Amino acid sequence: MSAYVLSWLDLLVRWLHFTAGVAWIGTSFYFVWLDDNLTRPRHEQDERAGVYGELWSVHGGGFYHNQKYLTGPRDEPLPENLHWFKWEAYTTWLSGVAMLAIVYWAGASTFLIDPSVLALAPWQAICISFGSLIAGWIVYDALCKLLEKQPLVLGAAVFAFFVFVAWGLSHVFSAQAAYLHVGAIMGTIMVANVAHVIIPGQRKMLAEIRAGRQPDPRPGMLGKTRSVHNTYLTLPVLFTMISAHYPMAYQSRYGWLILAALGLAGVMVRYFFILSHERYGKRLVWTLPAAALVLIALCALLVVPRPAVSTSPVPFARVAPIVAARCAVCHAAHPTEPGFATAPNGVLLDTPAHIQANAQRIEAEAVTTHAMPLGNITGMTQHERDELGAWIQEGAKIR
Repeated sequence: MSAYVLSWLDLLVRWLHFTAGVAWIGTSFYFVWLDDNLTRPRHEQDERAGVYGELWSVHGGGFYHNQKYLTGPRDEPLPENLHWFKWEAYTTWLSGVAMLAIVYWAGASTFLIDPSVLALAPWQAICISFGSLIAGWIVYDALCKLLEKQPLVLGAAVFAFFVFVAWGLSHVFSAQAAYLHVGAIMGTIMVANVAHVIIPGQRKMLAEIRAGRQPDPRPGMLGKTRSVHNTYLTLPVLFTMISAHYPMAYQSRYGWLILAALGLAGVMVRYFFILSHERYGKRLVWTLPAAALVLIALCALLVVPRPAVSTSPVPFARVAPIVAARCAVCHAAHPTEPGFATAPNGVLLDTPAHIQANAQRIEAEAVTTHAMPLGNITGMTQHERDELGAWIQEGAKIR
């Protein structure tokens, strides 16, 4: 399949993935917020009818009255018209896997494999990529069943598991692909929670209610636990989705540890907003400054000292062939590197003016973090990186 066709598929599927993800995350955030803000029913007849909690709200020029029944109404049948929140999750995952195939599997040699990390054949990398999604769900589900009655221990175990996954994948794939796959594993776990725990539990309860039996509340409790897990995973997943823009994080020697710290900060922020209503707010204020301290510490630790300026000036005549051979094969109006129909991110390095205009980007991604070239597919040497860095520090002059 041509690079041009893949580029259009990437655009369309990415758009679908983003739209479905917004819908899924929005409903997830809303229902967690709704659960945490329910109040006891004001009317005794509502409580007798099985109402667990209620909430009045105003939006879009109207007023809404939400009522939650743990096991359905007691004195009347459930209506036939029930809305199931599942297709948002399924569409997000399916489009995400399609993107994984279009970008990382079709372009495995460029985006997935880094020979300096592990020399893999494309088919091997693709098998590991897909297998990691399945294995991630199996291990997570086993932990949930094993530690079902110890929620705090379960949370710590799941976090430790993700740290291990981040470390392991950093020794298999390119740094950028490792980050993306941690997020893909989390996303797979989230949608599997919906498909294999939350929705089946709701169906069992619904069948019992429609049969006139008192439903077992356990499936609902298990579904609630997995739903809470999903909302904690949301912010770490969102970061991995945009992480390709921040090579100073994933390209670091300890990129896996940085991802763990960023994920922990996201969990703390989400924890605050989940429980920051009147009953818990004062006790949870510490989570926001704690998350901020984690991020500030990362900012300090990720500062990379600029290399010393070369004692001898580096003219543009020495830099131009390096950029032409190592960078412009992809970053050109008409790329010559297989798999690229257009310049990545629209960055052009095929003329002196383009090179000068993108000097700071070259320094950040090729000199400082070594994020470019991707997987070092063009074989840029450290000496060439030093030459580029020295030229940029001297003012990036092209004359």
